[in-house]
Amino acid sequence: MNSILLIASYIAVVNLAGFAAMGIDKHKARAGSYRIPEATLFILALIGGSIGSVVGMFFFRHKTRHWYFLVFMPAILILHIVAVFMLCYYVNFRFM
Repeated sequence: MNSILLIASYIAVVNLAGFAAMGIDKHKARAGSYRIPEATLFILALIGGSIGSVVGMFFFRHKTRHWYFLVFMPAILILHIVAVFMLCYYVNFRFM
């Protein structure tokens, strides 16, 4: 399997998991049942699901009143974007 396809698949799955976790936690919050720990939501973002987590946060309007989610989720996303561009620069990867 092509390594770029493998990496893209991983990123897609982790972002889908981050998005879904925000939706599931919002549903559980409304139902008053056991919630997904905030640390788990941050870990999903840190391991590559930052886009899905940020989109899910605003799509479901979940955790948007917590300053640490409003600051650190987009910060993790920015760090991921910078890391990808730095990696592409250092290995001379061209997108086109």
